[in-house]
Amino acid sequence: MYYRAIAERVEKIAPFLTFDRDPYLVIADGKVYWIVDAYTTSDRYPYSQPLRLNDPSTPLRVNYIRNSVKVVVDAYNGAVVFYQADTEDPIIKTYGKIFPGTFRPLSEMPGSLVSHLRYPEDIFTLQTAAYSVYHMDDPQIFYNKEDQWEIPAIVAEGEGASRADAIPPMQPRHIIMKLPGEKKEEYILMLPFTPRAKDNLSAWMVARNDGEHYGKLSIYRFPKDKLVFGPKQIIGRINQDSEISQQISLWSQGGSQVIQGPLLVIPIEESLLYVRPLYLKAETGKIPELKRVVVAYGNKIVMEETLEEGLAKIFGSGAGGKPQGSALLKSQLPQTKDDEERIRKAATAYEKALRAQRDGDWAAYGEAIRQLGEILKQ
Repeated sequence: MYYRAIAERVEKIAPFLTFDRDPYLVIADGKVYWIVDAYTTSDRYPYSQPLRLNDPSTPLRVNYIRNSVKVVVDAYNGAVVFYQADTEDPIIKTYGKIFPGTFRPLSEMPGSLVSHLRYPEDIFTLQTAAYSVYHMDDPQIFYNKEDQWEIPAIVAEGEGASRADAIPPMQPRHIIMKLPGEKKEEYILMLPFTPRAKDNLSAWMVARNDGEHYGKLSIYRFPKDKLVFGPKQIIGRINQDSEISQQISLWSQGGSQVIQGPLLVIPIEESLLYVRPLYLKAETGKIPELKRVVVAYGNKIVMEETLEEGLAKIFGSGAGGKPQGSALLKSQLPQTKDDEERIRKAATAYEKALRAQRDGDWAAYGEAIRQLGEILKQ
């Protein structure tokens, strides 16, 4: 009865486990549950490089980590069940012998909950950090660090741009999309890589979540002979655009605060579409208002009042040359009624994504982004 906060509750029961920083809420069989990922960790595994676990509240460094436990908490009565997700991990098997009956086999988890299991973010962040170096399989290239990657770092709103050492790297993003070579959309966790000391994109790493593919990691590399702009480059080009910077300066002079929303990244074949909303918050107001939408594709950046207008300017009859990296989209073709209908549907999907983002409904957000990606491919 005393420990009702989810993170505090599970840690009191099993203080020997390390818990993921992002418990998530699911609905199954007409009930509400919290699912928490738990790790067995060590900093004393022989011949293994220690990395800092992605948790700002603790300086924990580990060189052994396994997502060995899935914890399910009934949101109504607080009942906690620990499921052993890794049958090979020697540490959790030892804890199971010390505390008999504490860890149930994952096979006993109801199927309605199994379908909600997702790949945890903290261990994925560690894996991407390690892979940024160890993807180099040639000893000479590895020794010289010739092809080392980095996780892009973006200055958040209100942070000092001069303190480069304090800029946090990008965090993994969940999205629903159809991976290359697959037949249907799936729920994935993804994070981009850039070459060391450069800002263009070199690859994406993907963790899959659905069905038999759960836990599989894939890497998608961009062709080295093509320049694919990274998030930091896109944000820099947005801020340097004369029309956008002039409008932001004009809004700021009136005592209002301009809030640049999160950068949405939508893969389209061998290139990427970037979308960023701009909000305006009055000095006396509490609720930001969406004022403009910035759309970037290849070498082209536009800012319009709606996503519909932005897409029309990028891909419609008024666009300039063919967008960089596009294998399918032809900007010189005249618009038809079908094109106008798709643009309208794209704007509707984007507005749904914004509403879901404000409401914290990430399932609806992912579905809206998936719909938007499919419409843009058309």
